[in-house]
Amino acid sequence: MSKNIRVIFGSSTGNTECAAGRIALKLGGTAVNVAQAGADDFNADLLILGTSTWGCGELQDDWINGLPLLENTDLKGKKVAFFGLGDSSGFGDTFLNAMGELYEKAVRRGAEVVGKWSAEGYSHVMSAAQEGGSFVGLALDDDNEPELTPDRIDRWCDQLKKEAGL
Repeated sequence: MSKNIRVIFGSSTGNTECAAGRIALKLGGTAVNVAQAGADDFNADLLILGTSTWGCGELQDDWINGLPLLENTDLKGKKVAFFGLGDSSGFGDTFLNAMGELYEKAVRRGAEVVGKWSAEGYSHVMSAAQEGGSFVGLALDDDNEPELTPDRIDRWCDQLKKEAGL
């Protein structure tokens, strides 16, 4: 049985969009910009939510209109994963806070979170997207470590395949 995999992302510079496209391709899913998303896009066997972090930890702008869609989706029993992009050096005290915000909203809606990612090796100071030694999802830093992004995505997708039973 084929699984419905949806990657919903917000992207301003294109980095998050590129990551979403690679994730969707690796998992056989569909990437949807949250600015064009509808309620049905949030109903998937595996929902993957991605955002960049702006300013002092804020969500990417397109998510402002997309949040009501997420907040009106019943995620009880649904597998949900997260990925975020940020600048661990320049904004090390708010690194990936936007991913943490999406995580909190999805958990409140009943999401079964998959795809937590080790925080080992990142140079940030703190993050609202970190619990203990792990991020709530895949952490990417295309500002300082763009060469690590493709391998991190590939390894995370392999992890998701196992955790989500794909």
